[in-house]
Amino acid sequence: MAESNIRKGLQLSILDQSPVSAGSTPAQALQNSIELARKVDDLGYKRFWMSEHHAMDTLACTAPEIMLARIGAETRQIRLGSGGIMLPHYTPLKVAEVFRTLHALYPGRIDLGIGRAPGGGPMEALALKRDRSTKMLDDFPDQVSELLAFLDSDFPQQHPFARIRVSPQMPGGPDVWMLGSSMWSSAAAAEFGLPYAFAHFFSGESSRAAITAYQRSFIPSRYRSEPEAMVAVGAICAPTQEEAEFLASSVRLLQWRIRQGDRSPVSSPEDAQRELTLLGNPTTETGEWPRYFVGTPAKVKSNLEQMAEALGISEIVVNSIIWDHATRLRSYELLAEAFGLKRSSEQSLALGAKNGS
Repeated sequence: MAESNIRKGLQLSILDQSPVSAGSTPAQALQNSIELARKVDDLGYKRFWMSEHHAMDTLACTAPEIMLARIGAETRQIRLGSGGIMLPHYTPLKVAEVFRTLHALYPGRIDLGIGRAPGGGPMEALALKRDRSTKMLDDFPDQVSELLAFLDSDFPQQHPFARIRVSPQMPGGPDVWMLGSSMWSSAAAAEFGLPYAFAHFFSGESSRAAITAYQRSFIPSRYRSEPEAMVAVGAICAPTQEEAEFLASSVRLLQWRIRQGDRSPVSSPEDAQRELTLLGNPTTETGEWPRYFVGTPAKVKSNLEQMAEALGISEIVVNSIIWDHATRLRSYELLAEAFGLKRSSEQSLALGAKNGS
């Protein structure tokens, strides 16, 4: 399966977290995400997902559903989704209503990625709770079942929620994905028969084990007849290896800071290199593959293809945190060129020629 995936061409998608650069603002980070979405829609990337994080100076996107509503109007063909919605913070009905609304606005383009993690620390999780007098229930599987039933209008006839109509009603619906970075999420995705996205850039220790277990344990469902998995990895491309490694200093420091509980904005590569040197150039890499692939476009392309082939997957989600926004756009453009992605203008011309226009 892996060899045929590579022959067909590895598909590329994007996870954006609206990183906040030192010297900039969260508001500008959100505007940067909108510009990035327009850019990668034109470059030919398959999906543009936005994450949900809370009370972090580092990442500005706390409400991906709002950003997706805006970005949908700014783009033409790229699929839009959450990477993800942290389901324990919400009721399944509300999530179903929000994403059915997005589907009504942009039919056939909406992905609903759901996750179990809090998207912040314990204090943020407490602040997001409606009832703080009791311990938060660990009922994620029940929430997923209820969410799917609302999206599909598929409660048993005797269930009290069977009478609830999730508006707006229209054919089709958002494509639901299970997200995670653990063996638990792998098992849950397989049991529900959902497609699975593994956050390798966040925690790469069990990437192969999680994907393999999902593929082997997958139970066919109405959502998928066979397993469909992808991994989200970090990637930074530049014309030279030296420049790419210089740019990656910012995310290397960011990864170290996050482990220390520091949520400061993304440092410039110059400042990051100085701080990393003072820290003794620490590393946070522990997995089979690096969480961030760094180098020339040809090198990063080769690394991604090798990983995809080893895992037997046909799509990789790329996350790039670079201090300078224009340089971040260039990194995504260099990667698209290396993979030979078709720009939307080229796709439109091809479609017109096929239709005889």
